[in-house]
Amino acid sequence: MNTLEDGAVMVSGASSGFGHRTAQLLAEAGHTVVAVARRGGRLDALSASAERGRILPVTADVRDRDELEKALDGLPDDCPPIVALVNNAGLSRGFGPIQDADPGHWRDMVDTNITGVLNATSLLLPRLIAGGRGHIVNIGSIAARYPYSGGNVYAATKAFVHQLSLSMRTDLAGTGVRVTCIAPGMARTEFALVRYDGDEQRAERLYDGVVPLTADDIAETVVWCLSRPPRVNVNMVEIMPTDQPFGLGFAPRRT
Repeated sequence: MNTLEDGAVMVSGASSGFGHRTAQLLAEAGHTVVAVARRGGRLDALSASAERGRILPVTADVRDRDELEKALDGLPDDCPPIVALVNNAGLSRGFGPIQDADPGHWRDMVDTNITGVLNATSLLLPRLIAGGRGHIVNIGSIAARYPYSGGNVYAATKAFVHQLSLSMRTDLAGTGVRVTCIAPGMARTEFALVRYDGDEQRAERLYDGVVPLTADDIAETVVWCLSRPPRVNVNMVEIMPTDQPFGLGFAPRRT
Protein backbone atom coordinates (compact mmCIF):
# COMPACT_ATOMS: atom_id res chain seq x y z
CA MET A 1 0.00 0.00 0.00
CA ASN A 2 1.26 3.49 -0.82
CA THR A 3 1.92 5.41 2.38
CA LEU A 4 -0.63 8.12 1.54
CA GLU A 5 -3.38 5.85 0.26
CA ASP A 6 -6.67 6.49 2.08
CA GLY A 7 -4.90 8.76 4.53
CA ALA A 8 -4.40 12.44 5.31
CA VAL A 9 -1.26 14.55 5.52
CA MET A 10 -0.79 17.06 8.32
CA VAL A 11 1.18 20.16 7.32
CA SER A 12 2.25 22.62 10.01
CA GLY A 13 2.93 26.25 9.22
CA ALA A 14 0.41 25.99 6.39
CA SER A 15 -0.66 29.64 6.37
CA SER A 16 2.26 30.82 4.21
CA GLY A 17 5.40 29.89 2.34
CA PHE A 18 6.48 26.27 1.96
CA GLY A 19 3.61 24.92 4.07
CA HIS A 20 0.92 26.81 2.19
CA ARG A 21 2.17 25.63 -1.20
CA THR A 22 2.73 22.07 0.03
CA ALA A 23 -0.87 21.88 1.24
CA GLN A 24 -2.10 23.13 -2.15
CA LEU A 25 -0.04 20.65 -4.18
CA LEU A 26 -1.07 17.71 -1.99
CA ALA A 27 -4.73 18.70 -2.32
CA GLU A 28 -4.38 19.05 -6.09
CA ALA A 29 -2.93 15.52 -6.14
CA GLY A 30 -6.11 14.25 -4.47
CA HIS A 31 -4.89 13.94 -0.88
CA THR A 32 -6.66 15.17 2.23
CA VAL A 33 -4.60 17.80 4.06
CA VAL A 34 -4.86 18.80 7.71
CA ALA A 35 -3.49 22.33 7.50
CA VAL A 36 -2.22 23.66 10.84
CA ALA A 37 -1.21 27.25 11.64
CA ARG A 38 -1.93 30.07 14.05
CA ARG A 39 -3.55 32.38 11.47
CA GLY A 40 -7.02 30.96 11.07
CA GLY A 41 -8.15 33.46 8.46
CA ARG A 42 -5.40 32.42 6.11
CA LEU A 43 -6.19 28.76 6.67
CA ASP A 44 -9.84 29.36 5.82
CA ALA A 45 -8.79 31.04 2.55
CA LEU A 46 -6.46 28.14 1.80
CA SER A 47 -9.25 25.63 2.43
CA ALA A 48 -11.66 27.61 0.23
CA SER A 49 -9.14 27.55 -2.65
CA ALA A 50 -9.26 23.74 -2.83
CA GLU A 51 -11.91 21.16 -3.58
CA ARG A 52 -14.47 21.11 -0.77
CA GLY A 53 -13.25 19.04 2.20
CA ARG A 54 -9.81 18.50 0.68
CA ILE A 55 -7.98 20.92 3.03
CA LEU A 56 -9.12 20.87 6.66
CA PRO A 57 -8.05 24.06 8.51
CA VAL A 58 -6.80 23.60 12.07
CA THR A 59 -6.00 26.78 13.97
CA ALA A 60 -3.40 25.89 16.59
CA ASP A 61 0.05 26.89 17.77
CA VAL A 62 2.53 24.01 17.49
CA ARG A 63 4.43 25.50 20.44
CA ASP A 64 1.48 24.62 22.69
CA ARG A 65 1.19 20.83 22.85
CA ASP A 66 -2.14 20.82 24.69
CA GLU A 67 -3.70 23.25 22.21
CA LEU A 68 -2.45 21.23 19.27
CA GLU A 69 -3.67 17.95 20.75
CA LYS A 70 -7.12 19.41 21.42
CA ALA A 71 -7.32 20.76 17.87
CA LEU A 72 -6.39 17.41 16.35
CA ASP A 73 -8.90 15.61 18.56
CA GLY A 74 -11.53 17.95 17.14
CA LEU A 75 -11.06 16.88 13.53
CA PRO A 76 -14.30 15.78 11.83
CA ASP A 77 -15.21 12.10 12.10
CA ASP A 78 -14.92 11.62 8.34
CA CYS A 79 -11.31 12.85 8.25
CA PRO A 80 -9.08 10.02 7.01
CA PRO A 81 -6.39 8.85 9.44
CA ILE A 82 -3.29 11.04 9.38
CA VAL A 83 -0.52 8.97 7.81
CA ALA A 84 2.08 11.66 7.15
CA LEU A 85 3.36 14.79 8.87
CA VAL A 86 5.22 17.70 7.31
CA ASN A 87 6.94 19.59 10.13
CA ASN A 88 7.21 22.88 8.31
CA ALA A 89 6.40 25.49 10.98
CA GLY A 90 9.56 27.43 11.72
CA LEU A 91 11.03 30.90 11.83
CA SER A 92 14.13 33.01 12.24
CA ARG A 93 14.21 36.16 14.34
CA GLY A 94 16.96 38.74 14.12
CA PHE A 95 20.16 38.65 12.12
CA GLY A 96 23.49 39.54 13.67
CA PRO A 97 26.31 38.36 15.95
CA ILE A 98 25.24 36.33 18.95
CA GLN A 99 26.67 38.88 21.39
CA ASP A 100 24.20 41.47 20.10
CA ALA A 101 21.16 39.22 19.91
CA ASP A 102 17.82 39.60 21.67
CA PRO A 103 17.26 36.58 23.98
CA GLY A 104 13.56 36.89 23.22
CA HIS A 105 14.34 36.05 19.60
CA TRP A 106 16.21 32.94 20.76
CA ARG A 107 13.17 31.82 22.73
CA ASP A 108 10.88 32.30 19.73
CA MET A 109 13.16 30.18 17.52
CA VAL A 110 13.70 27.42 20.07
CA ASP A 111 9.99 27.22 20.93
CA THR A 112 8.91 27.01 17.29
CA ASN A 113 11.77 25.24 15.51
CA ILE A 114 12.49 22.68 18.22
CA THR A 115 9.58 22.40 20.65
CA GLY A 116 7.02 22.76 17.88
CA VAL A 117 8.57 19.93 15.89
CA LEU A 118 8.69 17.71 18.98
CA ASN A 119 5.07 18.47 19.89
CA ALA A 120 3.69 17.60 16.47
CA THR A 121 5.91 14.55 16.15
CA SER A 122 5.03 13.15 19.58
CA LEU A 123 1.31 13.54 18.93
CA LEU A 124 1.38 11.91 15.51
CA LEU A 125 3.93 9.11 15.94
CA PRO A 126 1.71 6.76 18.01
CA ARG A 127 -0.91 6.91 15.24
CA LEU A 128 1.63 6.22 12.50
CA ILE A 129 3.25 3.33 14.36
CA ALA A 130 -0.12 1.79 15.18
CA GLY A 131 -1.03 1.92 11.49
CA GLY A 132 2.22 0.26 10.44
CA ARG A 133 2.99 3.00 7.92
CA GLY A 134 3.69 6.69 7.81
CA HIS A 135 6.11 9.40 6.81
CA ILE A 136 7.48 12.39 8.67
CA VAL A 137 9.09 15.14 6.60
CA ASN A 138 11.04 17.69 8.62
CA ILE A 139 11.96 21.01 7.04
CA GLY A 140 15.51 21.84 8.04
CA SER A 141 17.90 24.33 6.46
CA ILE A 142 21.27 24.47 4.77
CA ALA A 143 22.15 26.75 7.72
CA ALA A 144 22.41 23.59 9.82
CA ARG A 145 25.50 22.53 7.87
CA TYR A 146 27.05 25.69 6.43
CA PRO A 147 27.61 28.44 9.02
CA TYR A 148 27.22 32.08 8.16
CA SER A 149 27.59 35.29 10.09
CA GLY A 150 24.39 36.09 11.95
CA GLY A 151 22.90 32.60 11.72
CA ASN A 152 23.95 31.35 15.19
CA VAL A 153 20.83 30.23 17.13
CA TYR A 154 18.62 29.76 14.08
CA ALA A 155 21.27 27.49 12.53
CA ALA A 156 21.57 25.59 15.81
CA THR A 157 17.81 24.93 15.92
CA LYS A 158 17.93 23.55 12.40
CA ALA A 159 20.95 21.39 13.25
CA PHE A 160 18.71 19.91 15.95
CA VAL A 161 16.07 19.13 13.30
CA HIS A 162 18.67 17.41 11.10
CA GLN A 163 20.04 15.27 13.92
CA LEU A 164 16.57 14.45 15.22
CA SER A 165 15.59 13.24 11.75
CA LEU A 166 18.55 10.87 11.56
CA SER A 167 17.97 9.59 15.10
CA MET A 168 14.29 9.00 14.37
CA ARG A 169 15.26 6.88 11.39
CA THR A 170 17.15 4.63 13.80
CA ASP A 171 14.40 4.55 16.42
CA LEU A 172 11.66 3.80 13.90
CA ALA A 173 13.39 0.95 12.09
CA GLY A 174 10.91 -1.86 11.55
CA THR A 175 7.80 0.25 12.18
CA GLY A 176 7.09 1.13 8.55
CA VAL A 177 7.41 4.83 9.36
CA ARG A 178 9.78 6.81 7.14
CA VAL A 179 11.64 10.03 7.99
CA THR A 180 12.98 12.66 5.61
CA CYS A 181 14.73 15.96 6.21
CA ILE A 182 14.67 18.63 3.51
CA ALA A 183 17.21 21.45 3.81
CA PRO A 184 16.38 24.50 1.69
CA GLY A 185 18.75 27.32 0.93
CA MET A 186 17.70 30.90 0.31
CA ALA A 187 14.05 31.11 -0.74
CA ARG A 188 11.68 34.00 -1.35
CA THR A 189 8.82 33.62 1.14
CA GLU A 190 7.63 35.59 4.18
CA PHE A 191 10.57 34.09 6.10
CA ALA A 192 12.79 37.17 5.69
CA LEU A 193 9.96 39.51 6.65
CA VAL A 194 9.55 37.65 9.95
CA ARG A 195 13.30 37.74 10.55
CA TYR A 196 13.31 41.52 10.13
CA ASP A 197 10.02 42.24 11.91
CA GLY A 198 8.22 43.25 8.74
CA ASP A 199 10.92 45.54 7.31
CA GLU A 200 10.29 44.92 3.60
CA GLN A 201 13.29 46.88 2.30
CA ARG A 202 15.70 45.04 4.55
CA ALA A 203 14.15 41.69 3.66
CA GLU A 204 14.43 42.38 -0.07
CA ARG A 205 18.13 43.23 0.25
CA LEU A 206 18.75 39.61 1.24
CA TYR A 207 18.11 38.61 -2.36
CA ASP A 208 20.49 41.08 -4.00
CA GLY A 209 22.53 39.22 -6.61
CA VAL A 210 20.66 35.93 -6.07
CA VAL A 211 17.72 34.32 -7.86
CA PRO A 212 16.22 32.58 -4.81
CA LEU A 213 14.26 29.37 -4.56
CA THR A 214 10.48 29.55 -4.57
CA ALA A 215 7.89 27.92 -2.34
CA ASP A 216 7.06 25.66 -5.30
CA ASP A 217 10.62 24.31 -5.40
CA ILE A 218 10.38 23.05 -1.83
CA ALA A 219 6.72 21.99 -1.95
CA GLU A 220 7.34 19.89 -5.05
CA THR A 221 10.26 18.21 -3.28
CA VAL A 222 8.08 17.40 -0.26
CA VAL A 223 5.42 15.85 -2.49
CA TRP A 224 8.06 13.86 -4.38
CA CYS A 225 9.51 12.43 -1.16
CA LEU A 226 6.05 11.49 0.13
CA SER A 227 5.19 9.78 -3.14
CA ARG A 228 8.16 7.40 -3.20
CA PRO A 229 7.31 3.68 -2.87
CA PRO A 230 7.19 2.44 0.75
CA ARG A 231 10.51 0.61 0.23
CA VAL A 232 12.28 3.94 -0.40
CA ASN A 233 13.32 6.36 2.35
CA VAL A 234 14.81 9.66 1.23
CA ASN A 235 17.00 10.55 4.20
CA MET A 236 18.13 14.06 3.32
CA VAL A 237 17.68 16.53 0.48
CA GLU A 238 19.66 19.76 0.15
CA ILE A 239 18.33 22.39 -2.25
CA MET A 240 20.08 25.68 -2.93
CA PRO A 241 19.76 28.44 -5.50
CA THR A 242 22.33 28.13 -8.27
CA ASP A 243 23.59 31.60 -7.32
CA GLN A 244 24.05 30.81 -3.63
CA PRO A 245 27.50 29.89 -2.30
CA PHE A 246 27.75 27.20 0.36
CA GLY A 247 28.49 29.62 3.17
CA LEU A 248 24.96 30.85 2.78
CA GLY A 249 25.31 34.06 2.44
CA PHE A 250 25.11 36.29 -0.40
CA ALA A 251 26.59 36.06 -3.85
CA PRO A 252 28.69 39.01 -5.02
CA ARG A 253 26.69 41.71 -6.74
CA ARG A 254 26.58 41.42 -10.51
CA THR A 255 27.86 44.49 -12.32
